[in-house]
Amino acid sequence: MLRLRVITAVVLLLVLLGALALGPRAFATFVALAFGAAMFEWLRLAAWPIPFAIAGGIVGAALLAALPWLGVDLGDAALRTVAALACITWVGVAAWIVIAERSNRLALHNGVVAVLLPVLLGGAWFALIALYRHSALYLFSTLAVVWIADIAAYFAGRAFGKRKLAPHISPGKTWAGAGGAVVTVIVAGWGVWLVWPAGGLFSNALFARAPVLAIVTLVLLVAISIVGDLFESLLKRHAGVKDSSGLLPGHGGVLDRIDALLPVLPAAVLIESFL
Repeated sequence: MLRLRVITAVVLLLVLLGALALGPRAFATFVALAFGAAMFEWLRLAAWPIPFAIAGGIVGAALLAALPWLGVDLGDAALRTVAALACITWVGVAAWIVIAERSNRLALHNGVVAVLLPVLLGGAWFALIALYRHSALYLFSTLAVVWIADIAAYFAGRAFGKRKLAPHISPGKTWAGAGGAVVTVIVAGWGVWLVWPAGGLFSNALFARAPVLAIVTLVLLVAISIVGDLFESLLKRHAGVKDSSGLLPGHGGVLDRIDALLPVLPAAVLIESFL
């Protein structure tokens, strides 16, 4: 399984680097295809029949991929509106998760799950493209907040995790893991700022404004990344499946890989607009 995971990761990395080398439109097309696959998985979790879920994913990917080639671009005001709508929806999702965990009622309404798709996935896609316009480095430094948090949570949870964060929804997550993620992200962000303050990174932009603001913001981003992860776990519990799909050998589905990124991307755009 480890070998398969590594091979899949290497292939995806090579495709991503190739898309970046070919320019913004190629990169946007690559991301649109990935989001189309995530749409298919989301609709399957909402109990859509496979043919309709496939059609939904294809249509969604085609629409997203066509936007850059047609020169369609959201203005600043429209982008902030889309990002704000996604963030407000994620606040509602967080409340939903708390209620589901406390009541141990993990069944969801499939219609509501499907309706959330364009808001949450669409908001993340537009936010990702907006962050990429700064530079690929700026975008990936934003994504790195989630990646670092995931890795730190895994090791901190294994080493110190006793108290479960959401035992009914995701038994593997612990409060120690969440705390380790927060501390590691803050230390990493602060360390990079001290060593390379001129770097065009998302965290550097925060620390350049005010260290206290940067710390609070990074804590918030880690927290909402956990919300994204828990929400996908809740969807899978509802659907009775272990992975969102088997599209990525050794990794599960695309949604399994981007769930924690979905709320962070629009939140980062909103934070950037306020700064």
